Amino acid sequence: MTAPSPPPPVDASPASPRPRGEPSAWADTAESRLFDEAGQRPPAAVAVDDAIFDVCHVGMVLRAVLFVEVVLALGVLFVAADAGDAALRLAFASALAMPALLLWLSATCLLRRRLAALGMAGQRGVSTLLGALSAGAGWALLEWAGQGLIPLAPWYASVASGAALALLLTSWLQQRNRGRLPADTRARLAELQSRIRPHFLFNTLNSALGLVRRDPQRAEALLEDLAELFRVALASDASVVTLGEEIALAERYLAIEQIRFGSRLQVVWQLDPAAAHARVPPLLLQPLVENAVRHGVEPDPAGGVIRIVSRVRHGFAWLSITNTLPAAAPGRSTAGQGIAVDNVRERLQLMHDIAARFEIEADGQKFRVQLAVPLGGSRHAGAPATATPGTPSSRPAGGVPR
Repeated sequence: MTAPSPPPPVDASPASPRPRGEPSAWADTAESRLFDEAGQRPPAAVAVDDAIFDVCHVGMVLRAVLFVEVVLALGVLFVAADAGDAALRLAFASALAMPALLLWLSATCLLRRRLAALGMAGQRGVSTLLGALSAGAGWALLEWAGQGLIPLAPWYASVASGAALALLLTSWLQQRNRGRLPADTRARLAELQSRIRPHFLFNTLNSALGLVRRDPQRAEALLEDLAELFRVALASDASVVTLGEEIALAERYLAIEQIRFGSRLQVVWQLDPAAAHARVPPLLLQPLVENAVRHGVEPDPAGGVIRIVSRVRHGFAWLSITNTLPAAAPGRSTAGQGIAVDNVRERLQLMHDIAARFEIEADGQKFRVQLAVPLGGSRHAGAPATATPGTPSSRPAGGVPR
């Protein structure tokens, strides 16, 4: 008995990011078109990676405050006569240090792009200078507010302490940023390995060969999608992209798999345009979508459904990827299913710290990954969600929006 086909997909995505069906010389120069996509595009403008000095969110502020308070408490212990004296001295020191620290964090947040454009030595020098100036401003503020009633250390001691603490915090931020690079490298390596897996490459090229004579335009679109996946894995060196760019990349991957699986792969898109401006690490969504195909659709003879939903709520961009699961079968293994998920969680935490949210749900019939990242004050944060139903015929590959 043949299993019934799933219902037709619902297309709720925005319009195509790039036009299709325009006249092309692909039939004459197929090889050159493929590699033009991957490596001969005009070079994009080099973006400054300001993530190293992204001290604007709550997690970084709390860590900096805790670090400075611990240093102050340890210093007070060397001079305090008793517990009461220690508490009083710590209060005075905090009254000077906290305004200076918040001033340094604010200045670093505002100047993060300029700081990120400097070398490591320049970053430390400018940050140390900002720390000295902030500490001097904090000392002057407390001196003015206390009217001479609060015992203060000499101004040069406060300035030197502020410069030293700023240098330590900057060194930690640089080390933290270096810790992000292995995670991004592993993600790109895993993406490249998935692209050159023999079965994926063979299936994609075999599908293109089957389409060359009967539908050249679809064959061209398939090769363009494949070239774009290679281009992102090989050529992109950005450490921050938008959620909209990640969705466009996932659309290309699903367009390739749609030709392979046909009606077995059903995709539902419900995308909020306002969420597309959120900043995320590169290669965030596509591994999760590939995970859904490999472990949800491919093992099931009847196929499966993948639902991708984005929305904006309370200043966060939420994204969920849900896929149906095949019925349990003896000897079926899902080993490796958590590799992509763990990598995404790690890189989200490195970029957005405690502001990022990551949840996994599985009930035996569905597997769901949901994540949330702060929008960061996007002008489009209040735009309403759109959901325009469509049909598989809206794109030749079927079911996958463009």
